[in-house]
Amino acid sequence: QVQLVESGGGLVQAGGSLRLSCAASGSIFIINAMGWYRQAPGKQRELVAHITRGGSTNYTDSVKGRFTISRDNAKNTMYLQMNSLKPVDTAVYYCTAMIIRVGDALNEYPYWGQGTQVTVSS
Repeated sequence: QVQLVESGGGLVQAGGSLRLSCAASGSIFIINAMGWYRQAPGKQRELVAHITRGGSTNYTDSVKGRFTISRDNAKNTMYLQMNSLKPVDTAVYYCTAMIIRVGDALNEYPYWGQGTQVTVSS
């Protein structure tokens, strides 16, 4: 089985920084695209940032210049460095990954983490 586990969330004042991590484990052959989503209370889940296996990235407009997504393929881990945080960034942050499992090389499956709460106080 495959598991994604996020960490690094918490409470921070506006203008502060947090670094989220997403560690993948289990019967993993290859991890392709990875991403961070967030969901604020009463709102739909939205894509925050996306990164390909090769390291190409894209961001939603509201976080450009403040957030940086990265990954370490050797460690099966993805990161989200969040700077200049704003109260509107308050949400549960989820990581997701497209994974090819060992012994199932023809198929790619989406996996999600359980989410980590980020709260930014004004």
